[in-house]
Amino acid sequence: MAITQILSALSEPTRLAAMQIIWDGGEHCVCELMDRLNATQSRMSRHMGVLKAARLVIDRRDAQWVRYRRNPDLPQSAARIVDAVIAATAVEGKVAA
Repeated sequence: MAITQILSALSEPTRLAAMQIIWDGGEHCVCELMDRLNATQSRMSRHMGVLKAARLVIDRRDAQWVRYRRNPDLPQSAARIVDAVIAATAVEGKVAA
């Protein structure tokens, strides 16, 4: 897993905010992410597709919705990168709602 792919996936504010929510270890419905991030379904789906392609999240279908959670198979080195980006963003006072 390339560091550049992780950083690129996290470089967009909506994706970073989604990761801040998902990184709590829980499972989050795309409907929740849409509501909390004020994003349309198509926009949120595109962003989540980027995070999924970077292997930062996994998903499962639940009726008409998709639920996302952090990838439990994410290498520890990659998880530390995400931890650092989220921590740095929190220090800047830009934690997701």
